[in-house]
Amino acid sequence: MNTLDYILFGVYPYIAFAVFLLGSLIRFDRDQYTWKSDSSQMLKMGQLRWGSNLFHIGVLFLFFGHTMGMLTPHFVYEHFISAGDKQLMAMISGGIAGLLGFIGVTILLHRRLTEPRIRINSKTSDIVLLVLLWLQLALGLATVPLSGQHLDGSMMMKLAGWAQAIVTFQPGAVALLADAGFIFKAHMFLGMTIFFIFPFTRLVHVWSGFASVTYLMRPYQVVRSRHLNVPAGQNQPRQPGAGV
Repeated sequence: MNTLDYILFGVYPYIAFAVFLLGSLIRFDRDQYTWKSDSSQMLKMGQLRWGSNLFHIGVLFLFFGHTMGMLTPHFVYEHFISAGDKQLMAMISGGIAGLLGFIGVTILLHRRLTEPRIRINSKTSDIVLLVLLWLQLALGLATVPLSGQHLDGSMMMKLAGWAQAIVTFQPGAVALLADAGFIFKAHMFLGMTIFFIFPFTRLVHVWSGFASVTYLMRPYQVVRSRHLNVPAGQNQPRQPGAGV
């Protein structure tokens, strides 16, 4: 373990996660009018539909797959599936989802860079974000053939061990990455960087998407009809369309 590895994978994860949470909270508290996805759907809607759908399907699968795969302890699933089989399943499903997401973000990036009306209304952060997402998905796809060199699941176990040690504040997490190649480390670093810049981009609308799930658990709204009781001798309310 060298100093750079310790900073990037022992300290930076906590900085990125702290900025992710606190930055999102501060932006919601102070700049709620900017809490949106800044959709440009009125321009080249066909490209947006294909790109956005492919991107969201791929990325949502990858997000939940990475979260469950990296943070679930080995003893929870070792009686049902081996580490090697789990890695093979992750390579196949993650490769398909990553390819869908990569095609989607490529369409979105091409649309934003080549359509003059969209380009002139784009913020610098919009373009930077799409470039980072494109690179992240490309790196993720590059890890698939590399993972094929460790079909026993050993590398996956080390990466998962690092993630679990980080979230539980255990020492020695960085040492688990000693054998990880550059592509794996670049993919992990860029992933943390996306969390770091999250509060400063349109990505904050993701919080709203997850929050909308609470509507499923919200109690029904009770609507009662209101009857007008007009005392005798007073004019009855005029009906719509009634003559004078």
